[in-house]
Amino acid sequence: MVRGNPFRHTAISGGNEAGRGVIATSTDGHGTGVPVTDPPPDRGDGQPPRPPAEPFGLPYPGPQPRRRSANPVVLRVTQSVLALLGALGAYQVGRRIDFGNLVGDALQYPVYIGAIIIGALVGWVIGGVIGRWLPSRMRAIDTAADKRSAGELAVGAIGLVVGLLAAALAGIAVASLPVVGPYLLLPVVLLVAYVFTRIAARKHADILRLVGIRSRSSATVPPRIIDTSAIIDGRIIDIARARFLPGQIIVPTFVIEELHRVADSTDPEKRARGRRGLDLIEELKAVGESRVQIRSGDQPGVDGVDAKLVSLARDLHGSIVTTDYALNKVARIQGIEVLNVNELANALKPAVLPGESLNVRVIREGREYDQGVGYLDDGTMVVVEGGRSLVGDAAQDVEVTSIIQNPSGKMIFARRPGSV
Repeated sequence: MVRGNPFRHTAISGGNEAGRGVIATSTDGHGTGVPVTDPPPDRGDGQPPRPPAEPFGLPYPGPQPRRRSANPVVLRVTQSVLALLGALGAYQVGRRIDFGNLVGDALQYPVYIGAIIIGALVGWVIGGVIGRWLPSRMRAIDTAADKRSAGELAVGAIGLVVGLLAAALAGIAVASLPVVGPYLLLPVVLLVAYVFTRIAARKHADILRLVGIRSRSSATVPPRIIDTSAIIDGRIIDIARARFLPGQIIVPTFVIEELHRVADSTDPEKRARGRRGLDLIEELKAVGESRVQIRSGDQPGVDGVDAKLVSLARDLHGSIVTTDYALNKVARIQGIEVLNVNELANALKPAVLPGESLNVRVIREGREYDQGVGYLDDGTMVVVEGGRSLVGDAAQDVEVTSIIQNPSGKMIFARRPGSV
């Protein structure tokens, strides 16, 4: 089924625009149909306008460096826990100090309480430092987990358990060494556990095959991150159904939120495109089955859907699927792989079109009256009306009348000049 492309891309060069390079216009969920080199008017659907273009015609120079902000919940919990630990530590230390001999009996309890308060304050300050550092580490762990298959994570966890058992056995021998034994115990445990975990994760596919489990890991294929324009375009459904989109398919929640904003627009055309996009996400989930993942979360410190897509693709080492000309250029400039649906459609267009002329050698008679059959260099069958008399000869300048495409291949029908 052929779907219409609601996106329009126009390239203008030469003339007065020679100094400006390429001008792209878009009517997708990101733009308003005006050149991206000019600031667009208010979109009228509650969304902020796109940033003005850079001098070379791109809508923005790319994602800016992230401004790390601490999660207030994580920060407060970390500070509270460490403040409590600091107070308990000060309490235990205070019990071993005779404050009566140091400051006198009258000040013994106030100093003791003050030491506990100081311990709590020290824990609170240290918790603030750790609380601001911890969210970034949690995001790094989340990103690393996204790059690993479930089989790799499971086998790696088993390798960690086996490594700890082996480290316990090695620790018995290490601990008995004179002088240095107690100091080498912890490094040996950490090293042995790491080695077992690393080997198990790297060889997880072989280990799973040994126990009769076939791994379906797609770790060698980068995840495909779907852009708003590719969803509304609709051809991504046919591509996924034909299995030409391997690997994990990721639809970020900020893309769904943009489609929702477009679907709530007061503009009837935008509203229709937004609702179409939301419907196509459900269809993509049905076609892609378990490979389609709705990824929650945002890209902190990055503004704009296009910039967030580039940032997410960089974090996941994935590729972006889009039909947006500007996003295509910006992502490739920054080293991100882009799968452009329009480029795929252009690569798959027929070698000849109805109305064009071609030369073919007729090698045998056709099934119908006065038909001849020949083949192009790529093996495509050409049925020539009025070509029976040319069997064994070349048919010059036959006109293509129609092209039939089906799963088994394509067939071209043509006719000789002057034939009816």
